[in-house]
Amino acid sequence: MTLTLAQICRHPIKAHGREDLASVLLEAGACLPDDRRWAVAHEAAKLVEGWNPCNNFHRGAKAPGLMAITSVLEGDRITLRHPDLPDLSFKPDAPEDLPAFLAWLAPLAPSDRAQPARIVSAGRGMTDSAFPSISVLSLASLDALGRKLGQTLSPHRFRGNLWIDGAAPFAEFDWIGREIAIGDAVLRVEERITRCKATMANPDSGRIDADTLGALESAYGHRDFGVYAVVVKGGAIAVSNEVTLR
Repeated sequence: MTLTLAQICRHPIKAHGREDLASVLLEAGACLPDDRRWAVAHEAAKLVEGWNPCNNFHRGAKAPGLMAITSVLEGDRITLRHPDLPDLSFKPDAPEDLPAFLAWLAPLAPSDRAQPARIVSAGRGMTDSAFPSISVLSLASLDALGRKLGQTLSPHRFRGNLWIDGAAPFAEFDWIGREIAIGDAVLRVEERITRCKATMANPDSGRIDADTLGALESAYGHRDFGVYAVVVKGGAIAVSNEVTLR
């Protein structure tokens, strides 16, 4: 069975937009370039220097409308788009641009939750894993979960980095401890990803319309979908590259 890389996606601001890529250059020990480069800390955040866990941030599990944001990153400027809002272009590192971003974000922030307050960075991707990771997911697993729900699921519900085509459903869990070669890069699969309520929101509308967590629990006895991997050998990868298990 031939495995191929079907999709590459980055999320420059954690939980606030996604961008599909045709190719990317991976670096050993690092996240996907510019993935989760920034995160939006809420007013109740208790941050330490460097990486921080996801409960400090404004995210789709608490604000499902965020799931419909798309983004385009060009240098240090990002453009955000949402079906219910005008486009916004700004520099996340520019303090003078923060008020416009927070005002744009306000309609998507539930009033009964801690409100977004500032944009932070950590010198590495602000992934949900404490180590610099790249998430690897399977289109066959997505299709299998969709069949359990009786609906087609978009890959963007799961905010993954690399989507693999050609594997058996949930075979990626058997890859833990193994290496996968893609293009010029090699990654080692480390652990499963446990999912949150963000996956229940439709990435086209930002509205909850699928009980993904319930379907995972009832069908498989867990809430895991996809795996985290680390880059052990850097190199260029591109959509349609063959994926080889080692």
